[in-house]
Amino acid sequence: MEVILREHVDNLGRRGDVVKVAPGYARNYLLPRKMALLVTDGNKKRIERERKIFDAREAEEKQQAEALAARLSELDLSVARKVGETEALYGSVTAADVAELVASKGFEVDRRRIQLHEPLKQLGEFRVPIKLHREVVAHVTVHVVRENAAE
Repeated sequence: MEVILREHVDNLGRRGDVVKVAPGYARNYLLPRKMALLVTDGNKKRIERERKIFDAREAEEKQQAEALAARLSELDLSVARKVGETEALYGSVTAADVAELVASKGFEVDRRRIQLHEPLKQLGEFRVPIKLHREVVAHVTVHVVRENAAE
């Protein structure tokens, strides 16, 4: 089934692209969420009109994301965790933990945008990517340090 995308869909296409998808995917996911339209002459004209508006909005969103990325890249976060004798963490530092640390510094970032492939399980310094926009990724530095036993 061919559809016209109304917005960017990861691993499928960009806004305005005509793509072939499985009928069930279009019927159950893309069309009900208004992410795509069926390919017709009327819908093609409609998408062309919307594309101008979308391009302007896209440029503004990208500019805002780049400004936020510049500020986030300056962040130096530190998290304390209990450590065993072999320097292995008892817990781990997850994307939710990083989102909480970023929020404590005054930035609102959804944990799903933090691209931590697996939780941090060692002491040290890590560069954690945060996808703010399709084309903009910020990197924050996270220091995982030993938690003092006296606390």
